[in-house]
Amino acid sequence: MQIGVPKEIKTHEYRVGLTPAGVSEFVAHGHYVLVQSGAGEGIACSDDDYISAGAKISDSAEEVFEQADLIIKVKEPLAVERKMLKSGQILFTYLHLAPDPDQTRDLVDSGAICIAYETVTNNHGGLPLLAPMSQVAGRLSVQAGAQALEKEHGGCGILLGGVPGVAPANVVVIGGGVVGENAIMIALGMGAEVTVLDRDTDVLNRLATTFGPSLKTIYSSGSIQIDTIVQADLVIGAVLVAGAEAPKLVSSEMVKQMKAGSVLVDVAIDQGGCFETSRATTHADPTYIVDGVVHYCVANMPGAVPRTSAFALNNVTIPYGLALADKGYKQALLNDPNFLNGLNVYRGSVTNQAVAASLGYDFIEASTALN
Repeated sequence: MQIGVPKEIKTHEYRVGLTPAGVSEFVAHGHYVLVQSGAGEGIACSDDDYISAGAKISDSAEEVFEQADLIIKVKEPLAVERKMLKSGQILFTYLHLAPDPDQTRDLVDSGAICIAYETVTNNHGGLPLLAPMSQVAGRLSVQAGAQALEKEHGGCGILLGGVPGVAPANVVVIGGGVVGENAIMIALGMGAEVTVLDRDTDVLNRLATTFGPSLKTIYSSGSIQIDTIVQADLVIGAVLVAGAEAPKLVSSEMVKQMKAGSVLVDVAIDQGGCFETSRATTHADPTYIVDGVVHYCVANMPGAVPRTSAFALNNVTIPYGLALADKGYKQALLNDPNFLNGLNVYRGSVTNQAVAASLGYDFIEASTALN
């Protein structure tokens, strides 16, 4: 099979779909890999590194899309890339379709087979291809929040960990999943006072056991949630409903009640955001202020540390990519119900129920569409 790896073109996105080590895996399985020139520059991998791994180098994205049977990316294809997709071509990348009607329409119209990293599951109900980026984003969220709290960046001028004799920042994490747990770990490590809100008592029990009395765990409901959020210096939104648009857990009225110079970091922004006042930003211009509250809503947070992120992502995506290339997409998907959950759009049909419900498409079961 011909594998295509285009250079990412989203603003300040430096990750790449395959590292040279990943290319070597595909080549060892007898496949051909075409990599766009410069695709690996952001992770300090040159064209020569890819050539040494067995790849061919192309000067243009157009050639990569034209020749590839399987396109492996990191971020969702932008409009110019979606125009290059062909009917029957396999696209394997993050998609985050529920809050993105334009992308969904274009993918449906393309006739391509579109498999989303973020909806592939495992036997435990986890999201194995999302997890490493959630780990990165969770850790970065605290760093980003700490910087946004600085006066120069619009914050109230609080040092996250404080100093002896001066209280640390009050950090609230909404959601105790992978993002939340990693945010908690970094925030506690930096000396902040940390509270987590969640509606799953099993999650709260797990976090309490993991972090001990240093972490405050609160069941998220009504006035308790509001009081906790409006008193915070930094709030990190770490909620996820797989495949669906994120629920709006912090209203604009709650934002108005927050302290001037406090900070919201919305890690759920690539699924539409969990704060009512959120709108997607980029690494080039990451923050904006609403009612005196600094908002950090970068939709590709792990792109800030592309080398770590790209290698971590390849660690989990390569086995799935090899399955597509070795077996063909139908056998690979039908043989693995968890992998089948990653199929979001198939030859003009929406095959993810959450996406269909969010955007008003007819839903077709993935297994039905493939048979």
